[in-house]
Amino acid sequence: MEEINDYVETVKPLTPRSAIQEGPWRFPRAPVFGFRLLSVFPLAVLIGLTVYCHYSEDGAAAHLSAVKANLTECLQDRDQQLSSMAEERDTLNANLTEKTREVDRLQTLSKQNQDSVLLLTEERDRLKVSLSGKTKEVDRLQGLVEKDHNSVGGAAAYLSTVKANLSSVTEERDNLTERLINQLKASLTEKTREVDRLQSLMDKEKACPAGWRKSGCSCYVLSPEKASWEQSRQNCTARAADLVILDSYEEQEFITSMIKEQTWIGLNDINQEGTWKWVDGTPLTLKYWGSTPDNGSGDPVWGEEDCASLVDGRETRTNWNDLRCATRLQWICEKMA
Repeated sequence: MEEINDYVETVKPLTPRSAIQEGPWRFPRAPVFGFRLLSVFPLAVLIGLTVYCHYSEDGAAAHLSAVKANLTECLQDRDQQLSSMAEERDTLNANLTEKTREVDRLQTLSKQNQDSVLLLTEERDRLKVSLSGKTKEVDRLQGLVEKDHNSVGGAAAYLSTVKANLSSVTEERDNLTERLINQLKASLTEKTREVDRLQSLMDKEKACPAGWRKSGCSCYVLSPEKASWEQSRQNCTARAADLVILDSYEEQEFITSMIKEQTWIGLNDINQEGTWKWVDGTPLTLKYWGSTPDNGSGDPVWGEEDCASLVDGRETRTNWNDLRCATRLQWICEKMA
């Protein structure tokens, strides 16, 4: 309104009464009135524009307020997600600490077993040395018997004693060896059970999220909606996953069993025609094409077919098909358990 008043004050001096009356002759009253009417018309237009701008500013302020509310809500959701991830991180750290303590305990047990084995080995070596000495004694006595037949009776008795001692040492050696073997078997059985228990705990921790299916070390989910190949991949990456990579026939059969219609997989030759690569950059090795990819046979209307999909109802070794990447299909995401 201050701008309007300034404009009015600027317009009024253009036609003052004194200017009309001065001079050799006077203007008629009708033209003067018309000239004043024309001066008021821009003022009315300016007032209308001012009112219009005022309401436009109110609408923009309301829109900015709504945007600010939406951003505030998004930030709150993100804070909640960060809090949840922090709790999950603390839980994983606690599990890692527990597993580290368990590994240290197993390493201590293993060292104790190694010490026991070392002692038993030293005892075995000692018995071997003793047995070797007894054997030499027997050989010496046999030599004496051959040289002196008069002392055969005494030598034979002594030889019998030495043989008895030798039999006792041999029996002791066998018992010691058997104890050593049994102790090693028991230790191995205990270690095997411990490894199985830890493996079971690790398998329980490697569970898939709700709605995902587990196979081997990976989790898979089939989308309920349809989208282009690029949009499908963006959806997977938003879930910390990617479009499925088929690197074995067992995985090919499993994924085929999940689909009910044509479905995207993580294979394309977008960068170079005919050079098919998976989404992680690895080249294609295993192939289950229904027919050789033809890139749409060069049809200018249909366009290039640079993305791969699975076709339901075909034999699992021949159910791949190349298709336009903009085609809207279901897709399968994959991530490690």
